[in-house]
Amino acid sequence: MKLLRLLPCLLAISLFGADPKKPDYDAQYVLGPDSQEKAGVPKGVVTDYEMTDSKTFPGYGRKWALYIPAQYDPSKEAALMVFQDGPGYASRTGAWRVPVVFDNLIAQKKMPVTIALFIAPGFVPDPKNPNGKDKKGRPLGKSNRSFEYDSVTDLYVKFLLEEMIPLAESKGVKFSKDPARRAIAGSSSGGICAFNAAWHRPDAFSKVFTTIGSFTKIRANLSGGKETGGDVYPEWVRANPRKNIRIYQQEGAHDLLNEHGSWPEANRKMAAALKEKGYDHVYVEGQGTHNSRHGAQLLPEALTWLWRDVR
Repeated sequence: MKLLRLLPCLLAISLFGADPKKPDYDAQYVLGPDSQEKAGVPKGVVTDYEMTDSKTFPGYGRKWALYIPAQYDPSKEAALMVFQDGPGYASRTGAWRVPVVFDNLIAQKKMPVTIALFIAPGFVPDPKNPNGKDKKGRPLGKSNRSFEYDSVTDLYVKFLLEEMIPLAESKGVKFSKDPARRAIAGSSSGGICAFNAAWHRPDAFSKVFTTIGSFTKIRANLSGGKETGGDVYPEWVRANPRKNIRIYQQEGAHDLLNEHGSWPEANRKMAAALKEKGYDHVYVEGQGTHNSRHGAQLLPEALTWLWRDVR
């Protein structure tokens, strides 16, 4: 009888007592040596700019930046790599540290002399509080990110080719027009955006680095079914002739699951379609959640693989 009386207490302790810590699936992903600054390695320079408006996306300005490696010769055309959600990649001390990785890999001749073009999504500040921020520290205003990144049309790559790349070249740099010397990268919605740009214009971009890509129904859901969702891509890959695109794809087993779909399942389907169609493709699935940790760790490996036959 005493034991029976104790059972509710024991159950309460087990349910509400020691609260087991939620596993940190991302703790294992740390930046390696090629993501750290090294003595004697020439450092490139990052310069920030701002676009006040766009013809392709009227009313939306954006921040953007250029990384120019120390080895760049202005008389020659450089390779180009475009990064969506650019500010997150451009910092030397941030999560991705692209300038540091480029410095190291270019010095090791593991990738060609490459200029990085970092582009933020279109944004209009809140006119009533232009410097204000929300509870998560994000600027107040209207973002065009989902429309630009999650749409599966050719509109965004048109913006890159007709507006952003010419604007960057107006700063005194020259980009190769050879698609083998052009790459594009992004994470989450930026990840599907990178693949989408190369898909529509493989003559302009032949290399893709996509991490935790949103190959899900975001645009279909947000538009009430008026637009096509990114989940269509496995079908498109299988139904069309193989394109000259090389893809390094990363995903995490504990990525998002919400009303737009399952990110792990969507990426697995995408990887299976690319493999079936015979693409030059690497798929790496870790245990991570929806963040940059695993992708950032893989960045030096991914760049080395993507640029392996271009110097």
